[in-house]
Amino acid sequence: MSVGAAMWDDLRNRAEGVRDRRIAGLLNEDRARDFAVEACGLHFDYAKTNIDAETRDFLIGMTEAAGLAAARDAMFAGRPINDTEGRAVLHTALRNLDGGRVMVAGQDVMPRVLGTLARMEGFARSVREGPFRGQGGRITDVVNIGIGGSDLGPAMAVQALAPWHDGPRCHFVSNVDGAHIADILRPLDPGTTLVVVASKTFTTAETMTNAETAKAWMAQDVRDPTAQFVALSSAPDRTSAFGIPETRVFGFEDWVGGRYSMWGPIGLSLMLAVGTEAFRAFLRGAAEMDRHFRAADPVGNMPVMLALTGIWHNQGCGYATRAVLPYEQRLARLPAYLQQLEMESNGKRVSMDGRPLNVDSGPVVWGEPGTNGQHAFYQLIHQGTRIVPCEFMVGARGFEEELTHQHRLLIANCLAQAEALMQGRTLDEAKAQLSGRYEGAELDRQAAHRVFPGNRPSVMLLYDRLTPDVLGAIVALYEHRVFVEGVLLGINSFDQWGVELGKELARSLEPVIAGEADAADKDASTAALVRWLRRHGA
Repeated sequence: MSVGAAMWDDLRNRAEGVRDRRIAGLLNEDRARDFAVEACGLHFDYAKTNIDAETRDFLIGMTEAAGLAAARDAMFAGRPINDTEGRAVLHTALRNLDGGRVMVAGQDVMPRVLGTLARMEGFARSVREGPFRGQGGRITDVVNIGIGGSDLGPAMAVQALAPWHDGPRCHFVSNVDGAHIADILRPLDPGTTLVVVASKTFTTAETMTNAETAKAWMAQDVRDPTAQFVALSSAPDRTSAFGIPETRVFGFEDWVGGRYSMWGPIGLSLMLAVGTEAFRAFLRGAAEMDRHFRAADPVGNMPVMLALTGIWHNQGCGYATRAVLPYEQRLARLPAYLQQLEMESNGKRVSMDGRPLNVDSGPVVWGEPGTNGQHAFYQLIHQGTRIVPCEFMVGARGFEEELTHQHRLLIANCLAQAEALMQGRTLDEAKAQLSGRYEGAELDRQAAHRVFPGNRPSVMLLYDRLTPDVLGAIVALYEHRVFVEGVLLGINSFDQWGVELGKELARSLEPVIAGEADAADKDASTAALVRWLRRHGA
């Protein structure tokens, strides 16, 4: 089943037909109630979009044409929906704490999943409570070395759950640029540092280069440096060759993709920072969103409606980007995390049958936390010539009770920006504001600079406080949103062949840069760049 070209054309025609309709004119109390979804401690509002009830019905019809319900059931059932790699997609099993059966190729995977979780918890308690010690004493710092999904997820979550930190300090190294690991390691004590190497294959070039650097750094002060190393990997032969014993290797299956992996061993750094109970609460929040996604009717299904607003704005209205704007400083890394989740998943050019798409694939995802963005790129969002749909999120309460007045100001800014994007300011309103200061042609000129077109769409995600379970629900919400959009687009959201070509070429270029091979097979531009870099010491 798939969404046909005629249906995409109809969606675009619908969007074009209401392009000049004012969103503000749609709003009333009924719409504010009916164009919102409540689930899993979250409140999602999409009333400030140009989607009306008829369009919503049409979008839901698109999910039926695409066979969304069957695709969702196939994913949770463990069928190999990642068909270019012949794999199931079961990151949801990692948060299935009730242990209900999850079958892959006739085998229940839950005993192994729960067994690995128990091993992680035992190790985390040993580190946090002291039995596992470094040569210099109790572990004070953890350095997680990974890249992509082995870095972005845990780094985002550790920062997000800072109020729960009662374990060792966690640091993250991803970039192969030596400055990254040098700056992280410089202030640390090797004798009280635990290094976590996160690579499923234990061959990722950037990660293993940084791991060797960390090993050499630790060897300067620690007799057995790998005694303070942990591997998050499914390649026991390679971890053993590196010097890490099996007792400190935590593996995961090939049905867990990198960008969906922090629910399992890749989340070890988060567990070390916040403890086992908070980590389990994080899993429970995600599992609750899983249950909601599977059971709720489309119009009351938060991942479905979040996805359909994205489809409407990108494929319908032609808005090429999406801004994620958390008014929550501790979610500063969420936009970067969602960049990978969405753009690596749905940045595809062919459908499942290998044919070119007849519709644009996923949007460019970007953003920053509020209120920083207000003093940076909001100028373009409000008055630029391109429309950027915005996704705001904010909690009703913060954790700094002595600073509640600042949190009220934060909320006011968040709601005001969404309102301003929708309402705008007319030329007559701008002139009225400037009346008495300017007149005639100068009044017209000055007022033109103060006009806000408005009618710019946004959605809002609210929650009580950013607790572990709320964070789990938010991340799972966006995971399922990506899945829904991928099903409608008819693409495989779970492979990532687009990252491979650059890696292949980098392997061939390194000996050229080192002077061990010539650049005869390189294009003229690349060869000239290599010569310049070598002249300057590369």
